[in-house]
Amino acid sequence: MSKNALLPAKSSRKPPSKDGDGNDIHNQILLDLPLKERELGGTPFRLLVVEDHEPFRRFICSTLQKKPELQVICEASDGLEAVHKAKKLHPDLIVLDIGLPSLNGIEVARRIRKLSTESKILFVSQESSTDVVQEALATGARGYVVKTDAGSELLEAVDAILRGGQFVGRRFSSQDFVGTPDTRAAQEFRANGIFAPLQQNTYRHEVRFYSDDEYFLDGFTQFIGAALRAGNAVIAVATESHCDSLLLRLQAHGLNIGSAIEQGRYIPLDAAETVSTFMVNDLPDPGKFSKITGDLIAEAAKAAKVEPARVAACGECAPLLWAQGKAEAAIRLEHLWDEIAKSHGLDVLCAYPLGSFQGGVGSGTFERICAEHTAVYS
Repeated sequence: MSKNALLPAKSSRKPPSKDGDGNDIHNQILLDLPLKERELGGTPFRLLVVEDHEPFRRFICSTLQKKPELQVICEASDGLEAVHKAKKLHPDLIVLDIGLPSLNGIEVARRIRKLSTESKILFVSQESSTDVVQEALATGARGYVVKTDAGSELLEAVDAILRGGQFVGRRFSSQDFVGTPDTRAAQEFRANGIFAPLQQNTYRHEVRFYSDDEYFLDGFTQFIGAALRAGNAVIAVATESHCDSLLLRLQAHGLNIGSAIEQGRYIPLDAAETVSTFMVNDLPDPGKFSKITGDLIAEAAKAAKVEPARVAACGECAPLLWAQGKAEAAIRLEHLWDEIAKSHGLDVLCAYPLGSFQGGVGSGTFERICAEHTAVYS
């Protein structure tokens, strides 16, 4: 059968726009098409993502955007806001958290079911109580995934629900909800030996000079992956585009990044926003820097899975200042990172675009940057 045979036949007579229940027939035809047919028809599924924890919301959106047939049309971080957006936009699918400000996700689902009856709902929540799952599904939601399982189950759940089915996480397979598909084995992640986790009571403050984004992302993926797989915690401070790319790469290498974010073992931060918190008169303030980074390190260490806890940090804070022409600020910041790496036994990786150094690798400024690090890679 040709692909066109799956589409409604053309007619000179204008078809009715509503069925007997008042539902939009054209939208129902689109929803009934297989996902690939929907994609070929140029009408991607429209999704609303509702999650108040910004890093996890970015993880969800990045994961969904791996599929060209899925389009995140809106994000919300508040329960009442979610109800308003659903009423206005009528998305095909709503990915919904439970613990939301102003209105909890279960009440949000109940209201949305009355205001946008055609929208399907998938809960993605940290709650793993069977009673909570039962209450969530009782709202008419089509699926439930625990956040720590989202890395392996989110896309599978979305696919099942958009095909007209249901999906409840495999951890609930012994419960009387719905059946779940077989588990697919995750791809094994093999980190480069250069970035093997360090032993406790050592520190490392290294720098990589990269010629293109591919080299940058490869290095950071290996660094972060090695630390997480060893049970350590990671703070990653990068540009927004690099943060998003790293989420996708780490997940593609078999790491459950959704779980790591939810546990607090992986803390992705925007470089520009982070730098702004400790700058005074265009220079990094030692007191503010020490307080902010110290709090972050303490938070990450609590989430580490191993004892004694170890924290790794990688980022583009000093490189961002360098790119803005603030060379002295960048060098001072590197010195502050070196001090805190020593005092906390951190594993730190910095990365600079090689083309940003006037005079090349033999210039005095290049040598000053290198001097603040324990090892240099290019």
